[in-house]
Amino acid sequence: MTFLKSMPKIAAALGVALMLAGCGVNNIPTKDQAVKARLADVQASYQRRADLIPNLVNTVQGYARQEQSVLVAVTQARASATQVKLDASTITDPQAFARFQQAQDQLSGVLGRLMAISEQYPDLKSNQNFLALQSQLEGTENRIEIARRDYNAAVQDYNTELVTLPGSLWAATVYRSYKQATPFAASAAAQTAPTVNFDNVGVPPAPPVPAPAAPARP
Repeated sequence: MTFLKSMPKIAAALGVALMLAGCGVNNIPTKDQAVKARLADVQASYQRRADLIPNLVNTVQGYARQEQSVLVAVTQARASATQVKLDASTITDPQAFARFQQAQDQLSGVLGRLMAISEQYPDLKSNQNFLALQSQLEGTENRIEIARRDYNAAVQDYNTELVTLPGSLWAATVYRSYKQATPFAASAAAQTAPTVNFDNVGVPPAPPVPAPAAPARP
């Protein structure tokens, strides 16, 4: 009898739960979790790149010790990139994102320089360890690009939910602590596989053109 008496309350509770679910009350936290999951994929890809760099530097150093400035620049850029952290707690912090992107962009730039010098050392270019590391780096850069794209798509979906109905109603009431997430900004030199131009590698600069002699006085 007690169970039968409680049936209307249970039915009412289920009805309310179904109504809320139909109104999208769970959309904001669900999409927020999707953003955080995609950020974790980005972080894993960047970590994979960072893990490859020490072996790459050591391999190049064995053949091109005179390129110390580039090797040091890569090592320093890697250290900076790994020190600037980006996690779920800073998704809504544009300044933290900017610092993270700047550090990673710098690393991308010096990696391009490191790969470029290999053209000057035929033995290095044919070294199997270097070729394997080069291939892994290229694959990792592609993973970074894909992970960033997927993250930005999740951010767009989440941010749209916050400002459109019915999500904006829930954001203004139940989920007031949820803020807009920050996407990775597009940049011509940012987070893409290093682009290397070998056209002028090893070509000495053209000598300066002498100024024309002054005409002799009569």
